Amino acid sequence: MKVGFILKPDKTEAGVLLEELVPWLREQGHVPVVTSEDQIAPVGAEVVPEAELGAAVELAVALGGDGTMLRAARLVADQGRAVLGVNLGQLGFLAGFAPSEAKVGLAAAIAGKLPLTKRMRLAVTFKRAGAEPVVRYALNDAVLHQGAMARLVEIDAFVDDEFVASYRADGLIVATPTGSTAYNMAAGGPIVVPGGHGLAAMMLTPICAHALTNRPLVIGANATIRLQLGADVRGVLITVDAQWGHSFLAGDVVEMTAAKSPLVMYAGDKSFFDVMRDKLHWGARNDRGAKGGA
Repeated sequence: MKVGFILKPDKTEAGVLLEELVPWLREQGHVPVVTSEDQIAPVGAEVVPEAELGAAVELAVALGGDGTMLRAARLVADQGRAVLGVNLGQLGFLAGFAPSEAKVGLAAAIAGKLPLTKRMRLAVTFKRAGAEPVVRYALNDAVLHQGAMARLVEIDAFVDDEFVASYRADGLIVATPTGSTAYNMAAGGPIVVPGGHGLAAMMLTPICAHALTNRPLVIGANATIRLQLGADVRGVLITVDAQWGHSFLAGDVVEMTAAKSPLVMYAGDKSFFDVMRDKLHWGARNDRGAKGGA
């Protein structure tokens, strides 16, 4: 089996772990693959351009934090490759395995003994008059916001061509359930459970809205959210998963809906609620049984 590796930008810790995993995989009869963009090529690893990784491997391993998982989703989700996340970052909402669990988790994944979960992504289509539409995919969110200047942006929002509101705010976030615990949560948006126990939905959350009555909206995943500027304000940006960004001018339009291809992830031994209690410090584990107790 060909196993692709995606590394966090600060590759020191990831590189050390990679140097351990490459010969171990070779001993098991598998082929490690790294990207030329990561500029780390241990002996025994194949090197491919980043754009070819999804087609070149059968599963992927993200060595890093949640940002590395976002990059992995961008590289392999369209090809349906499952991603195993080894957490070398701070929070680790997405990367479900500790470095000490990397070999055990990877062996179980290769053997087909590790459960899989699917995470909805956004298809984000940016349109500008006279140019070809640009499509990018978000595992977490797409954000329309003021770039350098701390001033309000006026944004008109539509759902399936029905006018929702004209927001005067620092920006608007459109988040997936996976992204509901990221920027969306920091801006006061709701947490929506992702995966099998959750909802396929999008959160439309204003950032520091001028009108205190503006509240986040939860919208069905099959709807199409359309955003455009309500006034000619300079310096506005559209960013997707903080991995891609573009200037946003009066007359530009961005549309978002559920992508056809979700991200397939290998599930760790912690449930989403375990992660919430651990990462957000919601309190001790309930030891009274699955159904609770008196």
